[in-house]
Amino acid sequence: VNKSVNYLYLTIMRATELNKINKLIISTEDIAKVLSINKESAKVTANRYVKNGSLFRIKRDYYITANKYEKLNEKELFRIANTIQLPSYISLTSALSYYNISTQQLRGIIESITTKKTNLIRVKEVSFNFILIKKDFYTGFKFEEDIFIAQPEKAIADIVYLSSLGRYNCDFDAVNFNKLNKSKITGYIRKINQRTKIYWDILCKRYKI
Repeated sequence: VNKSVNYLYLTIMRATELNKINKLIISTEDIAKVLSINKESAKVTANRYVKNGSLFRIKRDYYITANKYEKLNEKELFRIANTIQLPSYISLTSALSYYNISTQQLRGIIESITTKKTNLIRVKEVSFNFILIKKDFYTGFKFEEDIFIAQPEKAIADIVYLSSLGRYNCDFDAVNFNKLNKSKITGYIRKINQRTKIYWDILCKRYKI
C-alpha cells in the first residue's frame, strides 16, 4: 500500500512540475530537463502520463498538459495546429472566422493548408484538418503572434480553389465580401487554373463582389 501511495504522490508531483513549464507545448527534452531524467526515461514517463490522462500527445515527442489543454483559447489552438504539421498555415473558414469575415462556425475544427498530404489529426475533442495544395500556391500567409495564418484574401482564395475542385464546402452566404479586397483575391486565383477562375467569376456575379 505504501508503495502505491508513494508512486501516486510522485506521479502527482511530477505532473505538477510539468504544468510549471512556461511553454504551451512541451517536448520530451523539456520533460527530461524538468524531472532530471534522461531522454529515454522521459519518453517512458510521457507515455505513462498520456495513458493516465495527465498529458495529451500533440505529435511524436510533443505534448500538452491536461491542465493547459482545458484552458486553450483560439490562438493557442492555432499554434498547436502549426506545430502538428510543418509546413502549414491556418486558413479557410477557420481564418475567415478569426478575422470576423465569416459567421460560419466550425465547432471543434481547426483548418490548415499544407504542402504535405491531406490529414486529420484528433487531439481529444478537437479535430485538426490539414488540406493539401500545390507548392506554387502555398503563399499569402503571415506570421503574427506566433501563428502562421493566411491573409484574409488568401483564405478566401484557398476556399474558392478547393471548392472549385469539389474538395471543400463553404457557406458563402455567411461571408462578408465587403471586408475583402477583390483585386487581391483575383491576383491569387489567376495563378491557379481556369476552372477556379470560372468558379470565382460565378461567385463575383452571384454576390455582386
